[in-house]
Amino acid sequence: MEHLTYGEVEAAGRRIAGRVRPVVVAPGDDGGRVWLALEYLQHTGSFKARGAQNFLLAHTEAGTLPAAGVTIASGGNAGLACAWAARELGVRATVFLPETAPAVKVARLRSYGAEVRLAGREYAEALAACEEFAADGGALASHAYDHPLIAAGAGTVLDEIVSRLPGLDTVVVSVGGGGLFAGVAAAAREHGVRVVAVEPTGSRALGAALAAGYPVDVPVDSVAADSLGARRATALAVHAARQDGVRTVLVPDDAIVRARQALWDERRIAVEHAAATALAAVTELDDVAGERIAVLLCGANTDPSDLVAAG
Repeated sequence: MEHLTYGEVEAAGRRIAGRVRPVVVAPGDDGGRVWLALEYLQHTGSFKARGAQNFLLAHTEAGTLPAAGVTIASGGNAGLACAWAARELGVRATVFLPETAPAVKVARLRSYGAEVRLAGREYAEALAACEEFAADGGALASHAYDHPLIAAGAGTVLDEIVSRLPGLDTVVVSVGGGGLFAGVAAAAREHGVRVVAVEPTGSRALGAALAAGYPVDVPVDSVAADSLGARRATALAVHAARQDGVRTVLVPDDAIVRARQALWDERRIAVEHAAATALAAVTELDDVAGERIAVLLCGANTDPSDLVAAG
């Protein structure tokens, strides 16, 4: 079975050192019990920059980065991170999106120097076009979350959190396809930190995989689906979730919305619903009395207009 090792996370940390923004931590309550890891301040607005850098740097080191560059199907955080990392390394990037993608996303990808190709009406059609492009033209195919190099890069954030919060007991992280969770879990085992993996009740690819015993396709219906809407969890995440020191939690959409609004009202922090998903679970944890907890706020590529109107 596929699994990620801490050695892979360490190697990723060495590769991307100085190329990504170190995570900032801030108090999340008045008692020093809950801390917020502000990874939404990362390049391109999410943790995805870590994995994208590690993926491209590892292939550069190995001499396996083709002249045709890298390609990915994603108009979200993964596509932005891939385009940004490619620009930083002087690599050609071709990003596939559905024809229905918002113009603002297309413009932002192009601002990073990526070639944008629109294909089909849904993500699956864009992915198929991306795979055909890679097969025909020789470009290196990246993935939003389902790759060991992507997951290992994401996991480097846990090493940084631990260095800033000695004595950390638990880290709470949102889960979509599971790349971030798999990387964080690999590092957490090394440091003796428990991981709480949080999914929306309407987008539970990891929970369904654990119930079935293997990754399965699930329906997606959640306010956080733009970032946590993976239909299938990676095998890396399923393996990680079966290890000691991991707990899985489901939270409803209304709790996610409240947590996101509270971050704005109380701290003027505007994050994606995906980031607020992790925070929404904290009040559900009944076995962390006296523990030091870090909540990973993983991304901020969101339209904050609803927050301002509500606040």
